[in-house]
Amino acid sequence: MRHNRKINHLGRTSSHREAMLSNMAASLILHKRITTTVAKAKALRPLVEPLINRSKEDSTHSRRMAFRMLQNKYAATELFRVVGPKTSDRPGGYTRIIKLGKRLGDSAEMCIMELVDFNENLLGKKTVKKAKSTRRGSGKKAAAPVEAPAAKVETPEAPAEENQTEKSGVKPV
Repeated sequence: MRHNRKINHLGRTSSHREAMLSNMAASLILHKRITTTVAKAKALRPLVEPLINRSKEDSTHSRRMAFRMLQNKYAATELFRVVGPKTSDRPGGYTRIIKLGKRLGDSAEMCIMELVDFNENLLGKKTVKKAKSTRRGSGKKAAAPVEAPAAKVETPEAPAEENQTEKSGVKPV
């Protein structure tokens, strides 16, 4: 029976698996998005989420614990300078897995794993939801278009001439 054997070994020895997941975690933190298989992404999520949670408090102990996992000083710096402050108000769920389909070579399920707060495409677009319309009415009444009042446009030459005449003291003829 497989009681309490929940870790996915990913077909690797423990040292190879730890090194691979450490490199993947560092890449995710540095690039904010990686493309990988679904199995590797699911194995990576339990390692990255506690690191991001630990990065909310910038102390020597938490930096050492994060570096112990990442083994990359640039990734650890990025984690505490950029990722930690941006995710400080989020209570959890720092990563997102988006499935892409099967890889052509070996038919492995592929996905994109990304940090939730760093996807500008989803964060930048805030769409306004349209009110639901019913089809019961006899017809929609078209609102008359409202025209904006025309703004006064001053030519740049007129003020310039006035300024020149005032300075010289000579009135134009």
